[in-house]
Amino acid sequence: MKTDSIFRNYELMADKAETAFQEIADEYPEEVRCRLHCNDCCHAVFGLFLIEAAYLKSHFDKLDAPVIRDALMRCNEAERAIRRLEVKLQRYEDDPEMQSYVYASERIRCPLLNGDGKCILYEYRPITCRVYGIPTKIRGKTRVCALSGFGKDKSYRGFDLDGAYHQLFFLTKEFLGAYGRADPEKAGLMLSVSKVLTTPVEIIISETFV
Repeated sequence: MKTDSIFRNYELMADKAETAFQEIADEYPEEVRCRLHCNDCCHAVFGLFLIEAAYLKSHFDKLDAPVIRDALMRCNEAERAIRRLEVKLQRYEDDPEMQSYVYASERIRCPLLNGDGKCILYEYRPITCRVYGIPTKIRGKTRVCALSGFGKDKSYRGFDLDGAYHQLFFLTKEFLGAYGRADPEKAGLMLSVSKVLTTPVEIIISETFV
């Protein structure tokens, strides 16, 4: 497939994120408190670049039918919650700082989180998920998981999420280029996990990136 090499480059990025998490976890064993069934990150609201979306969707479609069916039901719940969030954000359309606060404090269950509290695509999870639990640097600020032992008033080595987003942007531009009609200048647009799982990538591109 024309996108195979792009997927491989994305996997290299994911591997680097995985390595960075483990290095920081080894350096701060008391502060990194990620454990099995700790799924705080699975309720945080975040978006996916198209390259992540396409990669995730390609593996989601290979799951067993009952697993897919249950996840799609959870997608419906997530989409309703997202629509409620969008209405809430409209109240603060003139206050970007308040919008950021509302967005960051919102808790919406990821459709990939099953009834046993496990991610059904853990091996293929997005980069944001892979580094949740360690300090991340984004927009000039260091952010930490509220359940971790990292203090907000201290300085720690963190994962450069801005740099990762920059790379994801360019991988998405390359991915869009493989589809010809798509507009690479829209490579920064983000997608919800629920939209990704319920919509073929070709339709997402034709509806959003053209």
